[in-house]
Parts: sequence; C-alpha cells; structure tokens
Amino acid sequence: MKDEKIIELFFARDENALRETEEKYNSLCHYVARNFLSVREDREECINDALLALWNSIPPARPRSLSAFLSAIVRRIAINKTRAANAWKRGGEIQIVSDEFLSTLDDGSDLAADYESRRAGEVINAFLGTISRDDRRIFIMRFWLGLSYAQIAEQTGFGDSKIKMSLHRTREKLAAELKKEGITV
Repeated sequence: MKDEKIIELFFARDENALRETEEKYNSLCHYVARNFLSVREDREECINDALLALWNSIPPARPRSLSAFLSAIVRRIAINKTRAANAWKRGGEIQIVSDEFLSTLDDGSDLAADYESRRAGEVINAFLGTISRDDRRIFIMRFWLGLSYAQIAEQTGFGDSKIKMSLHRTREKLAAELKKEGITV
C-alpha cells in the first residue's frame, strides 16, 4: 500500500494504518532499532512504542515521507531507551555519538526535533546534497544510523583517521551552514 493511503488511514483513525505500516516498514524499523538496541525484546518494545507514537502524531502531522518520519521516531525512542539503560554509567557509544553531533547545535536540539521543524531539516538535507558522496555516507552512518567508527570502516573500507577527519570537517561545514541560515549554533 502506498504511503499516502496509509496516512489517510491514520487520518480516518483506522487501525489498519498500524498493520499496513508495520507490514511495510517492519524491516526498516528493526534495522534502525538494531543499531542502538542489542536485545531483541528491547527492539520489539521500541517498535511498538514507535507505532503508538506514530498513531498519536498522525493527525495532526502529515509527513511527506512516512518511512523517514517513522525512522526518526524509532531512532529517538531507541536512543532514549539506550540512555535510560546506561544512565548509571554516563557513557557508552550512543552518548558519544549524540554528544558529537549535538556539539554542532549548541541549543541541544536533536535530529528528530530538526526534522519536525522542517526548516532545519531542509537546511541539513540541502547541505548533505552539497558534500561529497563519501562524506555524506560517513555522516549518515555515524549520526543517523549510530554506527561506530569500526562499523563505518568495515562498510566503507576507509581508515579510522579518514572517518574521523571527514566527520570533523563535515560538522564544521554544517555548523557554518546552519549559522548562515539563521539557525542557532
């Protein structure tokens, strides 16, 4: 079923919207959640929470891309679950990834909030279209998918130093672009 039809089911408050969404995007949701949550039961709970959040968000939201909207929700919930589970030690890979990205945005907003604000999301998307394919791929793997440097190196064949330098330069360029567009950095 096409996304537009599924969104119309949400607006009609038809529970088939949830079944259709789960059927169409279950693999995507598991992929996103798996990057943050290692326990299968935690991933299942995350996805169920995401479907509930989606149900509560549509309406009034009318996302242009259901898959991106749902991915952002799954990602946010998975990160929050990981933070809650690791709060006692104040560390872990996910905290490093989030802090590394948030250093670009001084106001503490996260990628999901930027997506929902549309303007910041549009600026970020436009910016990603201006950088090289390799830099964009590394940036998305790190900050959207939450992959470690080792995982990025394995998938791209790049060395650790190339990955770190690419991320550093991309964050600096993004911060400059956001500032130029009047988005607080």
